Amino acid sequence: MRTKFSDPGLSFRMTLTMALLAALYLAFVWVLLSSGASLAGTVVIVAVMLGLQYFYSDRLVLWSTGAREVSPAERPDLHAMVGRLAQLADLPKPRVAVVPSPVPNAFATGRDPQHAVVAATEGLLERLEPEEVEAVLAHEITHIRNRDVAVITLASFFATLAAYLMRWLFWFGPFVGDRRDRQGGVNPVLLLYLASFVVWILSYFLIRALSRYREFAADRGSAILTGAPSRLASALVKISGVMRRVPQEDLRQAEALNAFYIVPHLSGESFLELFSTHPSLERRLAYLRKLEAEIERR
Repeated sequence: MRTKFSDPGLSFRMTLTMALLAALYLAFVWVLLSSGASLAGTVVIVAVMLGLQYFYSDRLVLWSTGAREVSPAERPDLHAMVGRLAQLADLPKPRVAVVPSPVPNAFATGRDPQHAVVAATEGLLERLEPEEVEAVLAHEITHIRNRDVAVITLASFFATLAAYLMRWLFWFGPFVGDRRDRQGGVNPVLLLYLASFVVWILSYFLIRALSRYREFAADRGSAILTGAPSRLASALVKISGVMRRVPQEDLRQAEALNAFYIVPHLSGESFLELFSTHPSLERRLAYLRKLEAEIERR
């Protein structure tokens, strides 16, 4: 996908966030090595779990959402739209799936463009105009182009390791080896637990910040592919408006997959953006208005 305009500020924030994550994880590795604990088994277990998530993410997400892949004969318009956008983005055409849900939303998954899937809910296809659906799918195609599933999975590796270690040390730490370093009087189990907690909590916020920045990047990609940021803005307003009328129980069932959707399923109005995988609707609309102005000046 050839970028017609750039956003240096957004690129800088993504780079800074990834650099902070890298520094945090390097410090964590140093603590792990300094603690003298045998972590080979833990690393293997977490690596296997993440490997399964990385290589089978598309199947796991489709299964968890109840999405069903559809053929061109079943949904010719949807396939034509995805194929056209993929061609504009210089990507192989991803597989297409439909989620049997009345909640309007869409997501993309897959570790790389060759194993990607774009999915839309029945609610999205029924409630939005075709040009709005195209803008939403262009957002998801950009996620594939930017390899966002792989980026977030890799960025979460040590956060997942830290969370696993916290649970393991909480239950089994008191029974592991000598509980106190005889030379310095340092409790290595406690040190490792505290380091794991710090890494997990800081990673939580940094990864969500990275996810929000990449949502902005996908919004920008939609604007580039369609040439009309207002279409995505209209779609986001409609999707958010419908979600406010969806029963809370239905929204809570989908919250675990918030990071995949174009708009998160939130179960409360007071949900702080700091804890969210997505920017607020207001910020996204303001960003799209900025992109609209930039396109008009060209």
